[in-house]
Amino acid sequence: MSHGNDAHIRPRPPKRLLIVDDAALVRAYYRQALEQPGGYTVDEAFNGIEALEKALSGPYDLILVDVNMPKMDGLTFVRTLRTTEEIACLPVMMTSTLNRDKDIAAARAVGVNLYLVKPISVDDLRLFAAIMTGATEP
Repeated sequence: MSHGNDAHIRPRPPKRLLIVDDAALVRAYYRQALEQPGGYTVDEAFNGIEALEKALSGPYDLILVDVNMPKMDGLTFVRTLRTTEEIACLPVMMTSTLNRDKDIAAARAVGVNLYLVKPISVDDLRLFAAIMTGATEP
């Protein structure tokens, strides 16, 4: 039985994620974990410069970025993102093998929303992506 407003419910488009990492294997791991069965649409960038270009052409619901990359590292990327009006509010999840307090503090100082230490399990990746994008399930 259909209720009054049920006919107007449309499925939501998939959340769009941008994965920024110079390691192709890491990008593939994240993509595989998040596209299926996560249902996300995933784009990739090799470094911060490429990521800025893609972020500006967005829209994205979440950016996952590594710290250490050539040309523009993750911290510089996030610092630049936060000062670029059109994309300043995008949520950013930073991933790194660096786990010292000063590394985490540096990430927070530039505006990273969540800092995860690699390796990251598929379950954790899906959970945090769902939380940060407001998805209904991981």
